[in-house]
Formats: sequence, C-alpha cells, structure tokens
Amino acid sequence: MLLAILIFIAAGLAEIGGGYMVWLWIRESKPHWYGVVGSLILVLYGIIPTLQSFPTFGRVYAAYGGVFVVLAVLWGWFVDKKTPDMYDWIGAAVCVLGVSIMLWAPRS
Repeated sequence: MLLAILIFIAAGLAEIGGGYMVWLWIRESKPHWYGVVGSLILVLYGIIPTLQSFPTFGRVYAAYGGVFVVLAVLWGWFVDKKTPDMYDWIGAAVCVLGVSIMLWAPRS
C-alpha cells in the first residue's frame, strides 16, 4: 500500500510540476526551456502510473485523480502561496475517501 501511495505522489508531482512549468512559460513569459522541460516532465508523468500493480487502467487513473486533487491543493498553498479554505480541505477529504473506497473495497 505504501508503494502505491508513493507512486501516486510521484505521478502527481510530475503532472503538477510539468504543467506548472508549461503554465509559467505560456502565461508568465518564462523562457522556452520552461516549456520543453515541463513537457518532458509531463511525458514522465504518463509513464509513472504504469508502475502501479492494480490490474486496470481506469481504476488506477480514477484513484490517482483523488490524490492529484490533494496534491494540487498543497501545491497551491506552498508554491502559489494561496491558503486553502475549509471547502478546499473538505473537497480534498471527499476525494481521498473516494480513492480509498475504489482501491481497497472488498471485491469478488
């Protein structure tokens, strides 16, 4: 379970970090290499979730989506300096609950 969480976190950081670099390049006129590096990181993001041991693509990406929401809230807090409000935290908690149900519910 710890490995699954670490892979989700690595994927999230790659997706958010790569997207952020592309954002900076296009929206804040940073040098072109920001876009190139950001795009390469986004390619890496596409590879990282395949390391999960869960058997189906859809379930892995759906569960990852919840982890992504939490990481995006934290990124906004620490990198963009936008303090999350109560509704951000409630929404993130709902996502984590959903991820938990999807990944660890008993199935036959």
